[in-house]
Amino acid sequence: MTPTQSGHDNLPLYFDTNGGSMLAVEEKGWLMTDKRIDLPQGTLDLLILKTLALEPQHGWAISERIGQVSKDVLSIKQGSLYPALHRLERRGWIKAKWAMTKNSRHAKYYELTKAGRKQLEAEESAWRKLAAAVGNVLETA
Repeated sequence: MTPTQSGHDNLPLYFDTNGGSMLAVEEKGWLMTDKRIDLPQGTLDLLILKTLALEPQHGWAISERIGQVSKDVLSIKQGSLYPALHRLERRGWIKAKWAMTKNSRHAKYYELTKAGRKQLEAEESAWRKLAAAVGNVLETA
């Protein structure tokens, strides 16, 4: 989907800017429209890594946790979550194993690796620097 197309069924995240219904958030750059807010590349990876820093979780729980912590402002589409999890696993930042959920279902649980914790620290630092720089510009420009 290009940044100018309408609709948001295939976007990885949603961001609520109105305090009401969810609006799409896409990781393609900085374009902002009234329908979605695009975030920097890698934002979804950062959110997943941060969520897994607490404890191993299965995919659905990761999505639910991000929604909960963001007070339902962010929502990850399942069609974007699992490709991101597989990408992080290929990079060696997370590892997965099958286990039973609380509902007695088999699910793949993901956890951070040592390399993943190091990557999380680097990405968190970069994100905080970016947010501070943008904040500075917004305050003074």
